[in-house]
Amino acid sequence: MIANAIFVTTVIFLALGIFVMQECQFLIPYRHVLFVRYGQAIALFAVALFVNLLAGVYMICRTFFLKDTGRKLAHLEKQLRTGDDLAGDLSRRLDD
Repeated sequence: MIANAIFVTTVIFLALGIFVMQECQFLIPYRHVLFVRYGQAIALFAVALFVNLLAGVYMICRTFFLKDTGRKLAHLEKQLRTGDDLAGDLSRRLDD
């Protein structure tokens, strides 16, 4: 789950970076000054943005992909305890 969230966050982060570079072409002559004076602040902002994007994407992934997981696991556990035919194979494996 976290690997998927990191991948999606990286894609979004790269897309945002490319968009910002296209919009800020007028700053190309000043890039050396910007990186020397503000490079540390830009890097800190980029890290903070990446972490916040990762948290948001991870939350969205958990919301959509782990929906009703507890209920489904409770149902499976109930089947295992009662020894129904559907879960007979799993019951035998747990008994061993």
